[in-house]
Amino acid sequence: MRRIKLFCLLMGLSASVNLMAQNPWVIKADKIDPANYYGITVANGMIGIVSSPEPFKVKNVVLAGAYDLYGRGRVSNFLNSFNLLNMYLEVDGRRLDAKMVSNFKQELDMQHAAMTTTFDYGDNASIKYTYYSLRQLPYTVLMDVSVTAKKAISITAASVMEAPDALKQVENYYNEIDRPHVTISLLTSTAKSPTGKLQLCASTSFLFNEPHGQEPRVIHEMWDNNMHLMKFSHQLTAGQTYSYGVTGSSITSAHHPDPLNEAERLTIFALLEGKDRLIKFHNQAWDKIWESDIQIEGDAQAQQDVHSMLYHLYSFSREGTALSPSPMGLSGLGYNGHVFWDTDLWMYPAMLVLHPEIAKSMVEYRFERLEAARKNAFSHGYKGAMFPWESADSGVEETPVWALSGPFEHHITADVANAAWNYYCVTQDKEWLREKGWPILSATADFWASRVERNGPGHYDIKNVVAADEWAENIDNNAFTNAAAQVNLKNATAAAKILGLTANPDWMNVANNIPILKMDNGVTAEFATYKGEGIKQADVNLLAYPLKTITDPAQIKRDLEYYETRVPNEGTPAMTQGVFALLYARIGNGDKAYHWFKEAYEPNLNPPFRVIAETKGGTNPYFATGAGGIIQAMLMGFGGLDITPTGIVQIKSKLPANWKSLKITGAGVNKVTYTVK
Repeated sequence: MRRIKLFCLLMGLSASVNLMAQNPWVIKADKIDPANYYGITVANGMIGIVSSPEPFKVKNVVLAGAYDLYGRGRVSNFLNSFNLLNMYLEVDGRRLDAKMVSNFKQELDMQHAAMTTTFDYGDNASIKYTYYSLRQLPYTVLMDVSVTAKKAISITAASVMEAPDALKQVENYYNEIDRPHVTISLLTSTAKSPTGKLQLCASTSFLFNEPHGQEPRVIHEMWDNNMHLMKFSHQLTAGQTYSYGVTGSSITSAHHPDPLNEAERLTIFALLEGKDRLIKFHNQAWDKIWESDIQIEGDAQAQQDVHSMLYHLYSFSREGTALSPSPMGLSGLGYNGHVFWDTDLWMYPAMLVLHPEIAKSMVEYRFERLEAARKNAFSHGYKGAMFPWESADSGVEETPVWALSGPFEHHITADVANAAWNYYCVTQDKEWLREKGWPILSATADFWASRVERNGPGHYDIKNVVAADEWAENIDNNAFTNAAAQVNLKNATAAAKILGLTANPDWMNVANNIPILKMDNGVTAEFATYKGEGIKQADVNLLAYPLKTITDPAQIKRDLEYYETRVPNEGTPAMTQGVFALLYARIGNGDKAYHWFKEAYEPNLNPPFRVIAETKGGTNPYFATGAGGIIQAMLMGFGGLDITPTGIVQIKSKLPANWKSLKITGAGVNKVTYTVK
């Protein structure tokens, strides 16, 4: 009997150790290989900082909304800003690099968006630094450094401002502002974007803990037109810890009419707020964001991974900006920083459920570019508004000409419209619907009424499109395109009724005559001539969710079982398997849903932070589109949440056998909690 009790006790301890194996909030990188290193991003929805395996370096700094014409495809591209957190540290005259240090470790605290690096320099010193993209200050960053001397040492610390290669006409400034209570040293640079369209500016300043008059003396050094620095020196005794910081701001003429002076003003503001207040308000802002969370009981690794996905989605978007994230968010220059359906269909719904106020920025981005969409429809001989497949700052088509998706992937127009309708559904904001939603819904409905080819009842065909499955080019009657158009037309009609307006009766006539085709085996056909080819990404299965044009569980299952075998193991994006997971959870197969949940992202992970690449074995993280699809699987699949015309409701769903419960907190405008056991 004792042996049985002991065995049970040991098993219980083993289970609890397993549950503690992964911290739900902290991703640690203890063994870092610089040759196999994919950085993780700290961002606040405006400025993204990507980590580096080199001490006191960051890979790049990306600003949302800053584009110019250069590089790939003769179209607008995202721009790297000045790398305002590059620094160096010298100990006894030797500048530290990766080869000189030991115990080099990094960890991301996702709860408070803080990236910490620690390492030792022989028997001389232990070093720790943490940087933040401050959530309360959209254009401002902070690095907090502490050096602990193991013996008496001298340190020299520098803040280095270097211009990215693409920038031109770089000008560097150094200013000291003396006040009775403070001395401010400003290291500032400004440059033009490649065509001269934008002015980009950045400024940094040291933060010292010493009383005024006892701070170290700051020295400015000009190296060349593209790089300058400021530095100070300090003596440490054995056992002493010395702390200092750097704060800085980066802004462009896309964000402010006077970016040079504003960069310095914002840096001065942060400096005089002080490090403690900056971190306090940053943490408070993130605490507020995490009131909307997904909590898994019984799967520690899945919990950490889901927090990572949420963290990235939260980091790449921001309330009040009228900006919308690209597939790679603020993790780099992937996809030129352009906005695709990746936002409207994949990232946005997750954000809409958890943070409608942030999702509003994404819809506002589209509304502000409605006029450009009208001109795009006109250019193609259609009525209403036709949104571009790739969009940047102006709202014109930004797809490189070699990609046929630009002229032909028309479902994007319905994706934008249906996102607008869903914003109304979740918020029930009739004033917004009248002012912003209705113009989008009515103009896009007019587009589809002019886009169809009227070949008799049931044959209002939509021909010559690129499907949602982008391997299917210039085909007719694509399932997703046709169904998304139907939903767009019906939602526009419903919006008119809510607002007391008269809908164009032709919208419902068109919607009721757009065909959804089937094959002889009863499976929904991806397009008119589809013969079972492999598919790049989900298409037909999207008719069950999010479009809900297919509602029969038997048909949903039939389509799932057919198309899940048509997705190759390589070269396909992560969100496809996320939809499979979502649908299996909804039709009651929790274990198959769990298989596809894991399959959606685990083969795409890169070291050392488990960042998601676009495809299995891919090397282009962070793929926020995939994260959006998987978080929708958590919310609308396992969690059973459903967006309806009267708000969010919870429908029946099934958890995996190894999950004890799933809890969704802070959903919708009323911040409701939903639980599934």
